[in-house]
Amino acid sequence: MPEVPEGGSGSDRPGSGQPCGTLIIGGGPAGLFAAVRLARSLGGQSGAGGASAWPVRVLERMGRPGRKLLVSGSGRCNIAHDAAVDELLGCYGGGGKPGSAARFLRPALTALDSPALLAWFAARGLAFTIEPNGKVFPSSGRASDVLAALLAEAASLGVQIITGCRALAVTALSGGGFLVEAGPEARPAAGTVPEPAPSGGPEMMTVNTILLATGGITWPVTGSSGDGYALAASLGHPLVRPRPALAAVYVHAWELSGLSGLSFRDAGLVLRRGGKRVCERSGDLLITHEGLSGPLVLDLSRNIEKGELLEIRFPWEGIEKGSSQGRATLEFVALLDDAVLRGPRLLVRTALSSGGLPRALSQYLCEKAGLSDEATLASLSRASRRELARLVTAFPLTVSALGGAETAMVTAGGVDLRSVDSATMESRLVSGLFFAGEILDYDGDTGGYNLHAAFATGALAAAAILGKTLR
Repeated sequence: MPEVPEGGSGSDRPGSGQPCGTLIIGGGPAGLFAAVRLARSLGGQSGAGGASAWPVRVLERMGRPGRKLLVSGSGRCNIAHDAAVDELLGCYGGGGKPGSAARFLRPALTALDSPALLAWFAARGLAFTIEPNGKVFPSSGRASDVLAALLAEAASLGVQIITGCRALAVTALSGGGFLVEAGPEARPAAGTVPEPAPSGGPEMMTVNTILLATGGITWPVTGSSGDGYALAASLGHPLVRPRPALAAVYVHAWELSGLSGLSFRDAGLVLRRGGKRVCERSGDLLITHEGLSGPLVLDLSRNIEKGELLEIRFPWEGIEKGSSQGRATLEFVALLDDAVLRGPRLLVRTALSSGGLPRALSQYLCEKAGLSDEATLASLSRASRRELARLVTAFPLTVSALGGAETAMVTAGGVDLRSVDSATMESRLVSGLFFAGEILDYDGDTGGYNLHAAFATGALAAAAILGKTLR
């Protein structure tokens, strides 16, 4: 890890020369929340030890902070999920081994659980609505209200938000602190306390502590360009390959493209790799022109690779919700046998539709099984019944690709969790370096888990920076 002598070259702007204050790189939810929590704890602008004595600055490469926050939840901002911490922890992947991400996030989510997060915003005038599925949204339905609350808090506390400026390099100083090279220019965001504009060329500043909260690689139009990974690696941090998560699945020569728009509640999905079952989940599924989407697929996408086999279990009346694929197949066969006894003259496609399958899908599955439109239940051979059971409870498809960084909601992979102290979010390798949010190797299911983790890790990092500052 490169080092330069303390007090190396720099401008005469605040923070150059002797290290001074905290620089937060990234103006998304994790970075902004950490900034206001830290500034509030330091006493804002009111006297010794406050923001004037210990500057808290946010460096944001986009022209405005919080761009990704504004598009979260389709612009409504699914800020959290209404569940206990133990339930939340089961909805995160990453960390290399099963349960690693949950163990890493437990201190942060325990310190700032869902009620505590909502209470913080409620104290600043925001009301929230909890939907039946547990998703939490601002009652106004506007993500901009969440961002406005954060920016208003930042302005009241004297947090300096430097926009249109990216961190080009970070170097650890031999005597403590960091030298940061930033560029190409800095323009203050509206409603924030501005930094003086640089005179031109790269900007050099020295700071005591740094929080890397630059996000991942997905939705790059919002500023998630992966800059933070290079900065972390330059300071000696190992990375887990960043890749899109909460992504749609694409299927080559997709057989169900004509049924695009059909959605299913409590469908099942099995992922197979090399003929072996890797995982199985149930939830809401959407058929698209090119493959599959919906919460079920998005949540499972962190485990899916190109060329792997997926099997869909379509929900059918009488099959217990959440049944495993094997059990669902047995239940379907038994239900079909019973239907044959009760109504042998009933058309097969009508029987499938009466069980809850859309008419177009029922007709397609009959064709796929080699049955005519006029095939009755009485005409079904044992082999035909088994084939229908396979198509309804284990419809096969091969993944041709996953949605890329441009369309995926979050990033899987990132800074290796083993190199970060989960109790403080401080690097185990570089004193004074902290991490928060999507830059870390965890990713949550769809439903508010990722935003909550961003706020929680940002808050925990702020508390640890405060403790380091006051020592």
